[in-house]
Amino acid sequence: MSSQLRLKIVTPERVVVEQAVSSVTVPTRQGQITVLPHHIPLVSLLTPGELSARDEKGSEMAAMAVSGGFIEVSGNTVVILADTAERVEEIDEARAESARERAKQLLAEVRSRDDVAYATLVAKMEKELARLRVARKRKAGHLPRPEA
Repeated sequence: MSSQLRLKIVTPERVVVEQAVSSVTVPTRQGQITVLPHHIPLVSLLTPGELSARDEKGSEMAAMAVSGGFIEVSGNTVVILADTAERVEEIDEARAESARERAKQLLAEVRSRDDVAYATLVAKMEKELARLRVARKRKAGHLPRPEA
């Protein structure tokens, strides 16, 4: 029996990750879940948040912000179809903070006028908050620095 998962993370623009891991943790509508080898089959919606993967020694090898999408677990294969997925080192914290502030201001303006615009801005704000949490976690030393 294999003690590894085959992880593939895909966005509309690119394949972000395709590698063997020992576990993957993702944010879902039902809460954060961790998938280990021999997990039951699963399909779930992703929510904006942090996705992380660990190697066989338990060391974090991939940390990224995702903005939504789907996860499918079948056998020892985990496929994540993400709206966006950014590795920690790809996140520009200042830009994410600026985008969050803009969304917050617009949110206050459209709150009572347009339900669709309001929902769109809430989703944008959740995405930017997820990016900020992941970037700040690394800055604070809770995530390993990527190897050069």
